[in-house]
Amino acid sequence: MTVGDDNIIHVKVTDREGRVHHLEAPTDMALNMMEVCRSYGLPVEGICGGMALCASCHMYVLSDHDLSEPSEDEENMLDQAFFVRSTSRLGCQIKITTDLDGLEVELAPVGE
Repeated sequence: MTVGDDNIIHVKVTDREGRVHHLEAPTDMALNMMEVCRSYGLPVEGICGGMALCASCHMYVLSDHDLSEPSEDEENMLDQAFFVRSTSRLGCQIKITTDLDGLEVELAPVGE
């Protein structure tokens, strides 16, 4: 991935220890935020493989991006997740598009 590539966006991810990671994400590979985070070795489990059947990729959206509305499946999973906020989303449901350039998210704490 190269800076200046029209198919690359930049996202900022704060991990569970408060460290900030500046990531590049391709928009032409049908990826989601869970997959992007995992590709950089961040601790986003994605146990269900991105099917919105678990909350192991739970994150908070910090920036003011216009995301699609959560599906019923995503809302149902968030209802069962720990540490839910009004900005909670499942990373597997945030599809990487050019509109998300500059997206900022924080990984949610893992529930006990």
